[in-house]
Amino acid sequence: MSTEQQLKLQAFLDGELPDGEAREVAALIARDAEAARLHAELKNTRLALKGSEPGMVLPESREFFWSKIQREIERTAPVVKPEPQVSIFSMLRRLLVPMVSVAALVIIGVIAAKQFSSTADAATVGTVTELADAGAVTYHNYETGTTLVWLSYPSNDPAQPKTTTQ
Repeated sequence: MSTEQQLKLQAFLDGELPDGEAREVAALIARDAEAARLHAELKNTRLALKGSEPGMVLPESREFFWSKIQREIERTAPVVKPEPQVSIFSMLRRLLVPMVSVAALVIIGVIAAKQFSSTADAATVGTVTELADAGAVTYHNYETGTTLVWLSYPSNDPAQPKTTTQ
């Protein structure tokens, strides 16, 4: 027996079917033994439940009874507190603190990269400083820590008179 037939049998027992369908279900009960057993079982269950239902009489009217229940529900319902409003200063602090931290890290990284790159460039190339007036050339080699100063005498400056000693 299908679920649809079982539901129609129950609706027949409750008197919810139109006349045409009710006649079909009655014919099903008459010819099918399983349908007849289910009909009898549903009928007995209905009678058992009907006889065991206690009669409940309320001391007050129905509307008053339900209004008491509604008031009790509202009384015991948790009170939702509104969330405190966030001030503009706390919002700025939440935004600026991480931004300042990131900016500081970027600045430190740029400075460190510049220091390491200038040290690396100087270590591999070296630095030559030449003063036009003094007639001296200075060479710094950072890799070996050597400084060389070359003094040229007499000066190569044509404005200065050349003296020769004999």
